[in-house]
Amino acid sequence: MNTPRVKEILSWYGSDNPGTLTNLARLLNHGKLGGTGRLVILPVDQGFEHGPARSFAVNPPGYDPRYHFELAIEAGCNAYAAPLGFIEAAARDFAGDLPLILKINNHDVLCDEKDPMPALTSGVRDALRLGCAAIGFTIYPGSSEWAKMYGQLRETSELAKQNGLAVVVWSYPRGSALSKQGETAMDVCGYAAHIAAELGAHIIKVKLPTAHLEQEAARKVYEKEKVPISTLAERVQHVVQCTFNGRRIVIFSGGPTNNDEAVYEEVTAIRKGGGFGSIIGRNSFQRKKDQALRFLGKIISIYGN
Repeated sequence: MNTPRVKEILSWYGSDNPGTLTNLARLLNHGKLGGTGRLVILPVDQGFEHGPARSFAVNPPGYDPRYHFELAIEAGCNAYAAPLGFIEAAARDFAGDLPLILKINNHDVLCDEKDPMPALTSGVRDALRLGCAAIGFTIYPGSSEWAKMYGQLRETSELAKQNGLAVVVWSYPRGSALSKQGETAMDVCGYAAHIAAELGAHIIKVKLPTAHLEQEAARKVYEKEKVPISTLAERVQHVVQCTFNGRRIVIFSGGPTNNDEAVYEEVTAIRKGGGFGSIIGRNSFQRKKDQALRFLGKIISIYGN
């Protein structure tokens, strides 16, 4: 049975069919945070996105797709997200054990282009065949390829929703239109989150924003209206505000391996700012399993308090 908080969140998606709402509820009700409206998701698309050695050599069991299913289940995560191959390799062994998110487009670093464009590497039919609760899709606002990406997302999300799947969007500003600092600028991150919401995402994944303001036109508004962005919690709150005033689920990425206490401080700020949770890959699976379980357990406990 859905908790009052989960019922409230589902009410924000009134245009969706019962199948999609059921799968969204699966994500919200699973794991140690089930029913709270908070999410901790394990994503393992880094082998594709960054290369296998860079992702798994530090903890060799990570080369085996089954390891990540086990880690997500034992940690009590809400869901596990990965590209087609990693899910196909172990979905049968763990069928029904936790909700899955099929990452249907991916980007590699063998071609270091200034304006990235992910490739479609699987589809809605694969997600249905594998029993997934949702599809995952990356867009790069700021890339000159934005129109193609947005069009692909719109078409794919429409098909996913027709078939009762939820849609999770990785909205990562990147491209020749932005400086490196601008990729995590406050105005740009808020804009990227809003774009994902406008394109129909149920769950939006963004990076934690800095206080930097990239666009001069936006800077003038932030300064004139005195939008509070000095602390990380305030910046998280503003990103949530940018997604229909908090009526879309926004979760934040964990980024590269970081000091544990720094991660816990970030999670505390996400919670304080009204963020819905974290999606943490490298910071968790690049540790020995017992260490990863303690690390994820601490994060879950912060959100659960």
